[in-house]
Amino acid sequence: MHVRSVVADTHNDLLMAVSARPPAVWASFFREQWLPQLVEGGVDVQVLPVFVESQFRPEGALRQTLRMIECAHVLAEGNPDAVALCHDGQQIDEALALGRIALVLALESMPGIDESVELIPTLHRLGVRVASIAHWGRTALADGSGQDGTGSRLTSHGVEALREMERLGMLFDISHLGATGVAHVLEIATRPVIATHSSARALRDHHRNLTDEQLRGVAAGGGVVCVNFLAAFLTEDARSATVDHLVDHIEHIAGVAGIDHVGLGPDFVREVYADLTPPCCEGFSYSGIDSGAAIPGLEGPRGLPLVTDALVKRGFSEEEIQKILGANVMRLFRAELGRPAHDRPAHDRPAHDRPAHDRPAHDRASREVPADDRPVDDRPARERPEPERPRP
Repeated sequence: MHVRSVVADTHNDLLMAVSARPPAVWASFFREQWLPQLVEGGVDVQVLPVFVESQFRPEGALRQTLRMIECAHVLAEGNPDAVALCHDGQQIDEALALGRIALVLALESMPGIDESVELIPTLHRLGVRVASIAHWGRTALADGSGQDGTGSRLTSHGVEALREMERLGMLFDISHLGATGVAHVLEIATRPVIATHSSARALRDHHRNLTDEQLRGVAAGGGVVCVNFLAAFLTEDARSATVDHLVDHIEHIAGVAGIDHVGLGPDFVREVYADLTPPCCEGFSYSGIDSGAAIPGLEGPRGLPLVTDALVKRGFSEEEIQKILGANVMRLFRAELGRPAHDRPAHDRPAHDRPAHDRPAHDRASREVPADDRPVDDRPARERPEPERPRP
């Protein structure tokens, strides 16, 4: 069944490992070290996040962002028989038809742009199609999940970033966003969102996981939650984690959000960190989780068929398994990836993204954006239009 399915992995930090090498060997290192793993795991669609490590922030964040984006282009151009860097659903379908792995560029927390939201179109031109705006801590756009205690929403620049991504056709990733920030996004988003690597908080109470309310909110907007395989996010005793713990999370999310709204976002950090010299983010010591623990057999992409086998044993049907493995993500990518807001016919949009006259009456009030949450006009006063004055 695994080989008959389209398998989409929405989070693999392999660019960290590849870009750590000299540029001259980026393409060959990917071909020798990572391509065999993706092929053996049956991966058809691979999202490649750009994660900027702390030693590059803040001064070198933009430079490292661009370096990793260039790395993605180089490894794709150097392996044209095996992979293709794709910008929309049609290009993904074309790559799969040719037997190639479709690669999709993503950004994790966007530290390189800080509050310069005007650079998002530049990143879009470079091929970025998925992005989050925070990681563990605070950014100019939002607070990450490690700052949940602040109870803060998106900043005005964060709201502006969301709007710009929606305009361009870049998927907004809520993984790593603080709880109040997630609620804010689900309240004001006009297009579906994705959680590229998050699990169920009801089963493992960790701030990196999503509550049932958040799961339902993602589904209501037409989005997908992709389950993180990291053992520390699946069970409190990370060293005892098994594939059954992973399937528990998949089953829970499918039960709460619906079978059409769950996917896979493995986050194979152990395999990535093993390729780094010296190892990066040793043990995630700043976050208090055991990043060295992995589900036996699922340390890297090669183990993905084990997930299919476990889903079969749990009683999922073939259609349900294919949705989980990649069909749900593919549906979202075909509908949203690289499609500007004006290029989406009303019947393709979720109800809350249609013009008010085209929405059910009960939906109009619940999805109105409060005035305080609208993007702030940051232009100098002299550059702003004169406000309308009441007529006498």
